Amino acid sequence: MRRDFPILDQAVDGKPLVYLDNAASSQKPRQVIDAIGTYYLRDHANVHRGVHELARRATEAYESSRERVARWLNAADHHELVWTRGTSEALNLVAFSIGQARVGPGDEIVISEMEHHSNLVPWQLLADRNGARLRYAGLTDDGRLDLDRLAALLGTRTRVVSLPHVSNALGTINPVREIGELVRETSDAVYILDGAQGAPHLPVDVQALGCDFYAFSGHKMCGPTGIGALWGRKPLLEEMPPYQGGGEMIERVYHDHSTWAEVPHKFEAGTPNIAGAVGMAAAVDYLDGVGLAAIHEHEMALTRAAMEGLAGIEGLHVLGPADPAGRAGVVPFVIEGTSAQDLATILDAQGIAVRAGHHCAQLVVDRFGLTATTRASFYLYNTVQEVERFLLGVETARRILLG
Repeated sequence: MRRDFPILDQAVDGKPLVYLDNAASSQKPRQVIDAIGTYYLRDHANVHRGVHELARRATEAYESSRERVARWLNAADHHELVWTRGTSEALNLVAFSIGQARVGPGDEIVISEMEHHSNLVPWQLLADRNGARLRYAGLTDDGRLDLDRLAALLGTRTRVVSLPHVSNALGTINPVREIGELVRETSDAVYILDGAQGAPHLPVDVQALGCDFYAFSGHKMCGPTGIGALWGRKPLLEEMPPYQGGGEMIERVYHDHSTWAEVPHKFEAGTPNIAGAVGMAAAVDYLDGVGLAAIHEHEMALTRAAMEGLAGIEGLHVLGPADPAGRAGVVPFVIEGTSAQDLATILDAQGIAVRAGHHCAQLVVDRFGLTATTRASFYLYNTVQEVERFLLGVETARRILLG
């Protein structure tokens, strides 16, 4: 399977590349690259607007890709899938539009200290605009959501609950179905999931999860950059006002007002990322061919090996759940007396790509009294041998930095 990922077959500073920055962005298989290339080489035109052959082909490719990704999510209707530029735009879309429709002064929005900034800042902006109150569920010492605190926050003024399916900074897999049941029992809030780290690694059935919206990106799941999607329940999408104005999202324009196209086109102003949609569908086909359950099992084996090895390194502390079964293939860690940036730099000199920083989740590192962590993150093409090289690299970095 690694032969499907040509970028992995290279050296960095004379050493074979070990790519462990998958939570930031995954690599792309040839099948996805070829699908995008084929579209541009023979089928490209603008969609929905032309009667000529290339326009027909492009429209078919674009809309069939929507149908393919919607089936992959087990959406009830492919019209429930709105193309976006990625998870960030999907969450901004739902925050703006559901805010216009459902959130007013004194209402409450519940999120957590686990959030990526993409599922935090849009809600801050909405609260500021509409006079709503933002409330935070905290984290336990082992990096899990404090479910008791979350339950205590829910009430009659709760209009929105928006949480991550999987934490990008801790790797924690949240019990999102159980949380959805709690939300339904205690409030009439709209329940939103940030699926940026969930969709690439776990089987996702949006009907079974019990959420109202699910946002995710293509580039983290073997697809291209600049494409993602928002799945939403159709009645809610129909209720929400448009997020952007322009071409394609209108039904009729008058001098003093306009009427809107049907869902999902109401939310897709302008020329879309047609090639990105084609690449996203090809990525879904690829992941289905491997199997999300098999991918998750493989990642858990790598995560277990990494955590067991890191436990033997002096002064090293791994954040997040201690049981690998409770986390995705994300392993953030710190070594006492070193900086995350220095660790990542020394690993890079050994051909090992990891990420250092707060990972766009500053409230997480604040919660644990840190400024940054070093994060290794695994995906379907990583190997046990690469984990072993990573562990040797971390020990080498510790000796260099601490003597």
